[in-house]
Amino acid sequence: MARRRLFIDIRPLKESPAFRRLWAGSTLSAIGGQMTSFAVVLQVYVLTGSAIAVGAVGLASALPAIVFGLAGGSLIDAVDRRKLVLVTSGCLTGVSAVLAVQAFMGLDQLWLLYCLVAVQSVLSAVNGPARSTFLPRLLTAERVPAGAALNMFAFHFSATIGPALAGVIAAAGGLRLCYLVDALSFVAALYGIARLPAMPPEGGGTRPSLRSVGEGLRFIGRDRILGGAFLADMNATILGMPFALFPLINAERFGGSTQTLGLLTSAVAVGGILGTALSGWVGQVSRQGLAILVAGAVWGAGLAGFGLAHDLWLALTLLAVAGAADVVSVVFRTTIVQVVTPDRFRGRVGAADHVVGVGCPELGNFRAGAVGSLVSPSFSAVSGGLATVAGAAVIGLALPAFTRYRARPSSAPVTTPEPATTS
Repeated sequence: MARRRLFIDIRPLKESPAFRRLWAGSTLSAIGGQMTSFAVVLQVYVLTGSAIAVGAVGLASALPAIVFGLAGGSLIDAVDRRKLVLVTSGCLTGVSAVLAVQAFMGLDQLWLLYCLVAVQSVLSAVNGPARSTFLPRLLTAERVPAGAALNMFAFHFSATIGPALAGVIAAAGGLRLCYLVDALSFVAALYGIARLPAMPPEGGGTRPSLRSVGEGLRFIGRDRILGGAFLADMNATILGMPFALFPLINAERFGGSTQTLGLLTSAVAVGGILGTALSGWVGQVSRQGLAILVAGAVWGAGLAGFGLAHDLWLALTLLAVAGAADVVSVVFRTTIVQVVTPDRFRGRVGAADHVVGVGCPELGNFRAGAVGSLVSPSFSAVSGGLATVAGAAVIGLALPAFTRYRARPSSAPVTTPEPATTS
């Protein structure tokens, strides 16, 4: 029992063959996706030698997701989600195939790369939130936190392994092989999705429309628990996101080498892997709202400490602690979003969560870079981290219902719980 509570809980993989197939296929596909992300950035840099052109790749990815994400949520709540994910995953396979073709043909057209990234982002803005609705339909409520932790482990694992593997493959056979491997990796994901049962929205669903989007946003605004979860995420990312500061702090304190910059960049992901590997205890936590706020405060404190650290080992350790805390926060936020939200709203709420997850970190990195340029990178990291801690405290005081929220255990798959509109 002690080991079960310490190490990641793999019971969802044992108990649900459908979840196991979906998780394994998604993990392989995610590794391929990370390889494509690596390859696109490198190809743009080779073509242009411009940091602005490379930065525009992130813009081409973020803007379409923000613009079309909420509309995608309305579609998710109107159709069979399994069929929708099959379609979007098939289209994403096609985008990866086109990327491979352009690389094999040596087209080297910058506009084409940006367009393909934008199309990929629009498809992902529908695919990701639609996939998230599977979790509470495949697992019991008490297994949802463990399932969310397994998904986070897959995310951080792919973010660590994918770029490293892409570097080896690109060195051996060129970027075109990275694109090709990504396209082939979708086979595993498509198999896992195809074996799922039908996933129509409970209650018959709604018609895709702006009115439907508005209903979803109003539902989030009325619900103290969901509102608290979204605010906590926005607080942590907008005020605390540190990645734009890494090159500046690396040059200022740690010699400016690419090796140390790579260590700083990967430290958060390493902390995420450790956090998920040791996440067996998350299923025992009932005060999930409070846990999100505490994890957000630890994230902020870790980043503030990083801003003060002058020893590389200490800086890396604090970033890893922050990464582990971030994983805990995401696991509980995912659990709350899926369990509290009635099935008929899950697509729209998941889409809003996706938009926040895509847009707020970009805003946070802009804030960090702007403050770092106007004052100093150290001040930006420390002030942002401390503001995140203060923000978590303010949310807790302003939304006591969120802080008091307790998980509702169940031995059956999650269906349509009543909205948590406690004031």
